[in-house]
Amino acid sequence: MSRFFTSLLFILISCSVLSQNKPIDLNPKDTVVHKQSYGISLGIDLSRIITGALDDNYQGFEIVADYRLTQNLYLAAELGNEEKTRQEDLYNFTTSGNYIKLGINKNTYANWYGEHNLIYMGARLGFSTFENTLNNYQYFDTNRYWNPDSFANGSDIPENFSGLNATWIEAVFGTKVEIFNNFYMGASVRLGLLLHQKEDDRFPNLWIPGFNKVTWDSNFGIGYNYSISYFLPLYKKKNKVKKKIENAAETEGPPRPKERL
Repeated sequence: MSRFFTSLLFILISCSVLSQNKPIDLNPKDTVVHKQSYGISLGIDLSRIITGALDDNYQGFEIVADYRLTQNLYLAAELGNEEKTRQEDLYNFTTSGNYIKLGINKNTYANWYGEHNLIYMGARLGFSTFENTLNNYQYFDTNRYWNPDSFANGSDIPENFSGLNATWIEAVFGTKVEIFNNFYMGASVRLGLLLHQKEDDRFPNLWIPGFNKVTWDSNFGIGYNYSISYFLPLYKKKNKVKKKIENAAETEGPPRPKERL
């Protein structure tokens, strides 16, 4: 019997020694695979709808869209229609037409895991086709002795100038915030540079749909929008940045409680 207990004790001691030779992993890898949603976002520009409701001389509608291409890169587009009537000192005119803008957005905001907010900068190439209607005009006359408060009447017969177009580029700075599940509120500011325009010899382009006001001494224009959109997730991909964080954790020690993506 004593030999049995002696053999059993020897076996237990041997197993204990062998188990101590195995390295202890103080930094176990996280086996959870973190994935992010990729898809398309569709929405409308609220600023044009609100402006049209408050201003009888303006009507506009714009569809906004973007597609998540990589971790922080988005393909973006805007498609819209605008009509605006303006009264100047000597004439009243209406401009109406369609436009499209295509480009990219680069997200610069590091989200916590599970967030999908954006603070981005981007660029657009814009193209518009439109027409001008000269509703009425007056003649400029320096000698207004008999009519000091008005100019001489020219014509009240509308004259149309069609087949006009313009091309420009835009620098875009904006943000999108998820207000609740997959619904986003967005805002952006745009600085445009007019590259080319086709105008009539008798009446210049003073306002371009999608670009806004045109001045004779500058090719720059400023715009903005406020949008609400819905994100439609199509598939998920593993976050590449998370892999770098895990690799760093293996060499530097245990991970922090929270990491930004």
